[in-house]
Amino acid sequence: MNDSVNTERDNRGQWFVIHTLSGHENKVRDTILRQLQNGDQVPVYEAFIPTEKVTEVRQGTKRTTTRKLFPGYIWVRMDLYDDLGMIDERAWYFVRSVQGVLGFLGGTNKPTPLSDAEVEDLLRPVQAGETAAARPKVEFEIGETVRIKDGAFENFEGSIQEIDNERGKLKLMVSIFGRSTPVELEFWQVERTV
Repeated sequence: MNDSVNTERDNRGQWFVIHTLSGHENKVRDTILRQLQNGDQVPVYEAFIPTEKVTEVRQGTKRTTTRKLFPGYIWVRMDLYDDLGMIDERAWYFVRSVQGVLGFLGGTNKPTPLSDAEVEDLLRPVQAGETAAARPKVEFEIGETVRIKDGAFENFEGSIQEIDNERGKLKLMVSIFGRSTPVELEFWQVERTV
């Protein structure tokens, strides 16, 4: 996840999804956070880009990268509505005036905040102080046939029998000299067959 989310629970405001120009998510988040640090007196509390760690192999090297879960969108925790349910003009224009912001998601005139369940699901690892394990860039399914691209069985094909997401390993059944043999490999050592 992203390090800009406060790990201490702050219950002020609601989370809204902000649509940004693609590739400008970091600029928009940083601009909002910088304006908040400069003391702008608006009911905006936090800006966040949901991310995940992904592992892949490029040119024979295993790499872990951070990928945006929702490219073109950021989350902003704010009090967009006053006690009467009317839009707070200061908060509305504070976010809308940031260069790269296209608008609020969930309605042009009355944006809908994210539900508590949606927020909890995405923020759970950050609040617990966990570092989420890197996921493979490609998701595999039991019974799927894959080609081994690294190791002693390179270029062999096998059928996936077990998937261990926590350890990042697969158990394949590979035919070696006419016999089915179980082989355990890491996710990055195999690729889908075409």
